Amino acid sequence: MKTTYKDELIKSMNYLAEKPDTIFVGQQTAYPGNPMSTTILDVPMEKMIETPVFEEVQMGMSVGLGMTNMCVVTFYPRWDFVICAANQLINHLDKFKHMTGYDSHVIIRVGKGSDDPLDPGVQHKADYTEEFKGMLDDIEIINLYDKSNIYETYKKAYNDKKPIILVEYPEKYNDWRI
Repeated sequence: MKTTYKDELIKSMNYLAEKPDTIFVGQQTAYPGNPMSTTILDVPMEKMIETPVFEEVQMGMSVGLGMTNMCVVTFYPRWDFVICAANQLINHLDKFKHMTGYDSHVIIRVGKGSDDPLDPGVQHKADYTEEFKGMLDDIEIINLYDKSNIYETYKKAYNDKKPIILVEYPEKYNDWRI
C-alpha cells in the first residue's frame, strides 16, 4: 500500500505520542478543525493542551513546558500565525540556550497555507521560511517538501532535544506521489 504525506505525519505524531515526556499544544489539537488536527486523531487527549486563539501565549507556554524537560509539539497551521508568536520565538526560545546554558525542547509544526484546491486568501498562505531563518540564530527550520523524510525528521527532532521548526504543506496530505 502506498503511503501519503499525511500518513507519514500520522506515523510521526503517533511515534511522539508514545513518548512519556511529549505533549501537544495548540488550537484545534484536542478538538479537530484544521488539516493538522487530522494527523493527531490517535493521540490520547491527556497528552493535549487545547489553546484559544492566542499565538504568543501559546509559544510562551510551549517554551515554559519545554523548560520542564517536556518535549512540546506546538501547532501553528499557517506561517501567518507564527508572526503573532514572533516575540516569544525570537526573543525567548531562540535565545534560551544563550541565557540558561540549555535548550527548551519545542518542536514547532508550521503549515504553509495552500493555494489549491481552495485559496484561503493572501493573509493565510504566505511562506515566511526565509524571513524567519534571517531572524533566528539557533533554531533550525526544515521544510518537509515531500514525504520521504518526514518520519526520520521528527525522530531526529525528538532525539536532538532542541527547538526546531518543521514546515509542512497541507495541500499534499492526500497525495501518495509526493
